[in-house]
Amino acid sequence: MADFDVFNGDADGICSLLQLRLAEPREATLITGVKRDIALLQQVQAGSGDRVTALDISMDKNSADLQRLLNEGADVLYVDHHYPGDIPESEQLMAIINEAADTCTSMLVNKHLKGAYSRWAVVGAFGDNLKTSATALAKPLNLSPSELEQLENLGIYINYNGYGSDLADLHFAPADLFRALLAYSNPLDFVTDGNDDFAKLEAGYNTDMANAASLTPEVATDISAVYMLPDQPWARRVSGVFGNDLANKFPDRAHSVVTAKANGNYLVSVRAPLSNKSGAVDLCRQFATGGGRAAAAGINDLPADQLDDFIAALDAQYRQ
Repeated sequence: MADFDVFNGDADGICSLLQLRLAEPREATLITGVKRDIALLQQVQAGSGDRVTALDISMDKNSADLQRLLNEGADVLYVDHHYPGDIPESEQLMAIINEAADTCTSMLVNKHLKGAYSRWAVVGAFGDNLKTSATALAKPLNLSPSELEQLENLGIYINYNGYGSDLADLHFAPADLFRALLAYSNPLDFVTDGNDDFAKLEAGYNTDMANAASLTPEVATDISAVYMLPDQPWARRVSGVFGNDLANKFPDRAHSVVTAKANGNYLVSVRAPLSNKSGAVDLCRQFATGGGRAAAAGINDLPADQLDDFIAALDAQYRQ
């Protein structure tokens, strides 16, 4: 019997798997990547008696390989909050799917585990920019304001680490970061024990966000704003958390962070207004390589000649 843990390389994916493996330790093959690497089941070769856990990756984007694994006899636990498409009917599949804008995979795993490691779920929710949901989830934990802030910052830093065009852009490969965090059943211990890993995450985040703070929007209306970032590692790392930061500062406005790519096209990150957490995935799916969820979505490779069309569509989406 072989085990495979397949997970998004962002905070939500990592914190989801942390909860599961703290509750049920396994020696599993880890399959992950940068945040935008979501068609991950294609890397799994599994059959009868094997177990596959898939976390925070769109079932719709992995549908063919999911069906292949089920046909080969693998048992699959699939937990996610993105658009799933058609969910296969199989006794070998346990699917926990919820597209609600106020939830994330970490929160779904937390419910599945009956709150066994809910502090890590709080970290994952903060990382997914679900501040209200994370704060509500943390309320029964009786955390001090300082401790809650530490969990929020950790979620932001882990999420920040997942962004890049490839693993070379990241401070830590997500699989390595997961292994480092697995030593801590309580995430506050990771923050406070003086380890170099946390210090590296925090310093990298602060440096890159300082670079982003000097940017002004390329286009801005009362409805939406678009920021253009250069083809640089710091810009690729900061693109997602910068979008979250903008959404928090201007909750009634939609935002897009558009990062130049070496091929001349653009990597696009979209955040719906916090006051109207809907429509982001509908917008992005109008373009090839687009996907995501209602509140946050993106386009992996927007052709340069479609940039103006995208900017117009962004404003139109939220002017309805």
